[in-house]
Amino acid sequence: MSNSYAHMPFDSAGITGAVSIAPVWQQAAGQLLSWLVLISLLVFHGLGMAADASPENSDIGKPFASVWRIRGDVLATARQGPVRHLKVGETVYVGESVRAAPDSEAVLKTADAGIVAVRPGAEFMADRFAAEGKSTDRQILNLITGSLRIISGWIGQLNRQEHRVVTSTATIGIRGTDHEPYVLPDAMANATYRQGTYDKVNRGSTSMDANGGSVAIESGRVGFARDPKLAAPKSRALMTILLPVLLSKVPDFYVAGAFDKELDQYSENAEVISQKQLGTLTGVKATGAQKIAPVSVADKTAVVPEDIPVKAIVGCPPMTIGEVWLNRFDSAIARKDIKTILGLFAPEIVAKATVRSGDHMMTLEFTRAEMVQSTLGSIASLKEYQQRRVSLEAALAEGETEATCKQINVKSISIEQGVMNGKPYRFEALEYYLLEQRDGEWLAVTAQTTQR
Repeated sequence: MSNSYAHMPFDSAGITGAVSIAPVWQQAAGQLLSWLVLISLLVFHGLGMAADASPENSDIGKPFASVWRIRGDVLATARQGPVRHLKVGETVYVGESVRAAPDSEAVLKTADAGIVAVRPGAEFMADRFAAEGKSTDRQILNLITGSLRIISGWIGQLNRQEHRVVTSTATIGIRGTDHEPYVLPDAMANATYRQGTYDKVNRGSTSMDANGGSVAIESGRVGFARDPKLAAPKSRALMTILLPVLLSKVPDFYVAGAFDKELDQYSENAEVISQKQLGTLTGVKATGAQKIAPVSVADKTAVVPEDIPVKAIVGCPPMTIGEVWLNRFDSAIARKDIKTILGLFAPEIVAKATVRSGDHMMTLEFTRAEMVQSTLGSIASLKEYQQRRVSLEAALAEGETEATCKQINVKSISIEQGVMNGKPYRFEALEYYLLEQRDGEWLAVTAQTTQR
């Protein structure tokens, strides 16, 4: 979560004072700047969010699931056909939109012995489905809004790559799973829970891919991918990074459904049930539950330095002040020291980042709290992280003198590299800070970064 930012021209020729090149290597588990420079490559890099349904989709119209449990009013609507009020025992077909009223829900059982529980107010469509006991079996759901609880059947074992949930902001893959994807609409979003895609894993694990990044979600955890449409500066109250992240706790909007106790019992035996049903279909006797390989997570072995003490600064040397501030900042990020990070930025700061999006540039805005929360949440997806500052420039701000020593300008070029989602990345960013002395402490009152 490094630095905050919007593009602000900052020519070295426009700075008076000492200028020096100061290489400083830092190896850390994560760096606050990551969320900013990573955005530059990831924005619109390929969202992977298009629905798989198309006019040539041969699955359209085929049976997808039967209604196992229902409460209230749940509707099924074909692309060209009447609206059906679903009842127990009825069939839902591929290509039909299924929508539950705000006080209604249903449990659908798929042909591979899987479960799709439709939560109140949810809407989804089965875009692809085939359960023939072959390696080409598939289940691709398009979740439009609200939440589902999905317990995978044998398709999740035969063809995991074709067992996924697609939303407008993310794609969720499974690895033998009981999970709950949730598309939180704008009407339910707030400063705590932003608009986008969430996924809570009850058993097994999932992977969430969004905006070129990926995060593995283990049992008991929740992943989140924000809606990239909220990147406009006017929406900064809902801002967060574009990369998918792991949340520190389960959001309050996840509540159990009317049939969840029954589904909990089914989930414990789902693999055995689906294997037995698959054996009946293919004539091949099941040999026992298939073990799912664990999903690797980000390395946590990086050496994290202790907090760098503020050394006594005599007089008003801009270079020394800037170097000490940046060292404390970088070190606090490496240690995930939220208290220190917050203490280095003024409470009212709005950080800005200007990044490339194809042939264009876009500017994002972040509050202080959003910077910290977003960055520390994204660090889990980074491996072999390295960061170095290849230059440092500092000078008294306009109108300041050594006697007043109230504000200084700091500019630094930072290079970051590492591995994310199994692929190497490298970014270079120009960072700018306006530091202001308040009660003997130097705080950033302006923070900007621009991808070079």
